[in-house]
Amino acid sequence: MSYSVSHRWSWLVPFMSWLPGVGRTEIKGDALAAVIGALVVLPQAVAFATIAGMPPQYGLYAGMVPAIIAALFGSSRHLVSGPTTAASVVLFSSLSVMAMPGSPDYVTLALTLTFMVGLMELALGLARMGTLVNFISHSVVVGFTAGAALLIAAKQLKHFFGIEMDSGGHLHDILIQFGHHVLEISPATTLVAVSTLLIGIAFKRWLPKIPYMIAAMLGGSLVAFGLDAWLGNEVTGIATVGALPAGFPPLSAPDLTFDHIKELAPTALAVTLFALTEAVSIGRSLAARGGYRIDGNQEFIGQGLSNIAGSFFSAYVATGSFNRSGVNYAAGARTPLAAIFAGVLLIGIVPLVAPYASYLPTAAMAGLLFLVAWGLVDFKEIGHILKASKRETSVLAVTFFSALFLELEFAIFAGVLLSLVLYLDRTSKPRIVHLAPDPRLPNRAFSCEPDVAQCPQLHIMRIDGSLFFGSVAHVESAFDRLRATHPAQKHLAVLAEGINFVDLQGGETLVREAKRRQAEGGGLYLINVKAGLWDALERCGCIDATGGRNVFQAKNAAIRAIYQKLDKSICATCPQPIFIECGAGQRKLPASP
Repeated sequence: MSYSVSHRWSWLVPFMSWLPGVGRTEIKGDALAAVIGALVVLPQAVAFATIAGMPPQYGLYAGMVPAIIAALFGSSRHLVSGPTTAASVVLFSSLSVMAMPGSPDYVTLALTLTFMVGLMELALGLARMGTLVNFISHSVVVGFTAGAALLIAAKQLKHFFGIEMDSGGHLHDILIQFGHHVLEISPATTLVAVSTLLIGIAFKRWLPKIPYMIAAMLGGSLVAFGLDAWLGNEVTGIATVGALPAGFPPLSAPDLTFDHIKELAPTALAVTLFALTEAVSIGRSLAARGGYRIDGNQEFIGQGLSNIAGSFFSAYVATGSFNRSGVNYAAGARTPLAAIFAGVLLIGIVPLVAPYASYLPTAAMAGLLFLVAWGLVDFKEIGHILKASKRETSVLAVTFFSALFLELEFAIFAGVLLSLVLYLDRTSKPRIVHLAPDPRLPNRAFSCEPDVAQCPQLHIMRIDGSLFFGSVAHVESAFDRLRATHPAQKHLAVLAEGINFVDLQGGETLVREAKRRQAEGGGLYLINVKAGLWDALERCGCIDATGGRNVFQAKNAAIRAIYQKLDKSICATCPQPIFIECGAGQRKLPASP
């Protein structure tokens, strides 16, 4: 069964591409995945809200309405949206300098930021800018995530060891503060945190079928309950999260004053870029496993609508969650209904479990977040980047250390900017290969071997790369060096099969070189010009300026034509035939076909 809708308006009802095909089998698989997903998100959401500096219930709210909207208007079958570690860390890092974490003003700023992020995501999706995330290299994501992981662990030190300290600022500030309070460590609190950490590691390694987060939180809570029963809470000093509100997500509204928009705009842009990268990357990964494709633009739209709607239902920034999406896929989800069911189920579960949060120790949350932080550091990929590329290593390092010692949103911008700079540096220096006919090869094919003799009048080079405003300086330098080192080679043939694009400035560079060589009694010739390149040269007037007769589609025709323009008195003194067409070569070799 299928549903047809105008392609122009298909983004409004993307769910009609899969909803009519849902049957009993799909509903059964999606319902089972939804139950597992809803259970998994309970500890995650509370943990992520803690990272974000939000009251714990706001993490649960971020996993409700945003997950439903993103599933309806996205294009992935398995992507589940909600609160994530990276978004939570950026949120806390950016907003904690504007308001006290957890305060009403802080919550208002978070909801306003969520609305702005959603608006930016929606605008980018409607503008068909889905390829924008391709400019954020994998090294930026790996470096930022690793830096964020260390910050997560550092900011939980006070809860892990039960001490009162300022956990704001950068990594070094937090570590200095911890050093000043290290003698205040609470043994009971530390025992709860360590127990939670070890239980989580044990279940993740030896009992992977059981959600390790739930097991860790339950285990840590039992240890805390036992210590309090044995010694009393007055002695242990174990703090708890406190009871959560048992109602449904309350209605809310962003505060779109000019001052707030001005303050939050840079953070909103950084969060938008990273949130979209996270969502699309996870969606593409799961789509590859599931044997289907996703639409990046539609994912932008889905994520944008989910955050816009979430800002009115007390949800802070949501994006694709790797943990929830992975669990959703592994649990056998067939369609986006699984994410929708999970969001609805979470709305129903929260009123039942909210009162029990009063038994959840903050130390157990800290131990769980230590485990989350460790899992975020991709040691294998970091090692691969360090071995594979110095350029990518520099991007990784800049992003990582910027995340640790500068603002997190700046770390994203710094990584993206450096990636673009390195890319432009690489594309601005196209590879230039100097060639000559090799008599050892069939039909004297061109070779770059240094021992192959060159024609004293004609130089042959190949340009591998585009000729645009950023690369013309490099190409012009190559032309100047060639003229200085080989002044007798007044004719220059450029193999153009490696040139994919020429802009106006690149075309003018070829025109200037052609005119200069014509004035010196030589010429510039383009060989193996592709159709697209030919059209670009015609549009900028370069074909007429350089002379249409000097542009060739095949090597043999070009060499025959160029040979007619060479000084035959010099050819007569040449010690060996360079081309088949050479006078000396014609006595020994057949003419070119």
